[in-house]
Amino acid sequence: MLTSELIALEEQYGAHNYHPLDVVIERAAGAWVYDVEGRKYLDFLAAYSAVNQGHCHPAILKAFTDQAHRVTLTSRAFRNDQLPLLYKELHDITGYDMALPMNSGVEAVETALKAARKWGYTVKGIPANQAEIIVCSNNFHGRTITVVGFSSDQQYRSGFGPFAPGFIEVPFGDAEALRNAITPNTCAFLVEPIQGEAGVLIPPTGYLQQVESICREHNVLFMADEIQAGLGRTGRFFAHQHEDVTPDVVIIGKALSGGYYPVSAVLASRTILGVFHPGDHGSTFGGNPLACAVARAALRVIIDEDLAQRSADLGAHALARLQTMDSPILQHVRGRGLWLALELNTPARPYCEALKARGVLCKETHDTVIRLAPPLIIEKADLDWALDQIEAVIAPAPAQVQHAVLTH
Repeated sequence: MLTSELIALEEQYGAHNYHPLDVVIERAAGAWVYDVEGRKYLDFLAAYSAVNQGHCHPAILKAFTDQAHRVTLTSRAFRNDQLPLLYKELHDITGYDMALPMNSGVEAVETALKAARKWGYTVKGIPANQAEIIVCSNNFHGRTITVVGFSSDQQYRSGFGPFAPGFIEVPFGDAEALRNAITPNTCAFLVEPIQGEAGVLIPPTGYLQQVESICREHNVLFMADEIQAGLGRTGRFFAHQHEDVTPDVVIIGKALSGGYYPVSAVLASRTILGVFHPGDHGSTFGGNPLACAVARAALRVIIDEDLAQRSADLGAHALARLQTMDSPILQHVRGRGLWLALELNTPARPYCEALKARGVLCKETHDTVIRLAPPLIIEKADLDWALDQIEAVIAPAPAQVQHAVLTH
């Protein structure tokens, strides 16, 4: 079927909770994707960092198919041979005592919130039903009722209340605001080391070190959401490692499966995850053998191919090039590793559409920001070609770009 026919079917029968670019992808390999008419595009979004290893990485594919031929799901009513190996490898790679596997990223966030509250009651001694968790403005931790309830984005909240109590919001990057918000009932502080959905916002240097110190001082759990920022994306295995801190809880997902399967996990000490007892929490699919085999392979690719260092090197190159671009609509360029953002003084959507027309796929966020996040396996020549396309699109006056999109 043609692109127009498939889009028409989607518009007719699908809920309209997304506003995708009008490209219909049918296959992908590495950093490239192909639409149903055979046109080729360089993927500069990497499924919001879920395919850091590139599309259809052969090593992960082999693990996926090999395991799919053996056993895919046992539920947690029984044990399987892949889960203990994933536990051990996560410990060896990250140093955390324990892991609790889930499926989607937001399920892992919800798991971390439950662990923090239960730790607050059973370990810290907070009175029943009084626990507070501090979060940051402009946060994005997922789409469940609980999580959108503490979002500062009104669209994420509108029409979905009432919301769960017990969440306090402070400005992102302001350590003193965190200090001032802590009460005896505070059990945790949840933060993205770099805010992705908000537009790749990087906090001031030293912020995470201050956060760690404040949390230790007040016996508050420091919980880092590394779902988008982690697993090599920013030039380190975890984004919090840029400041040499050790969160009490780390939440991972997305690239934990290399794009093959929803896999997420919460990493923490035995004291924290040890608050869960049989029946307290669970998931039919969480920790299933197929997910575990895929996650093990995805982690090996990140380490064996040194993707964090590759992200650091290529990201520094891309950031330097972007910072030299002369454009009437470019206000600011920022990024760390291969996670970059162009802040425009005009809506970003037309520029994403213009880039699509030139063979580069990226997506706007928060109206005026173009977020750039190619797979970490991208070749330098391909990266430079994409940067050429970006420069060609943002250099003209806005009216010229709008005209080019409308006539494409």
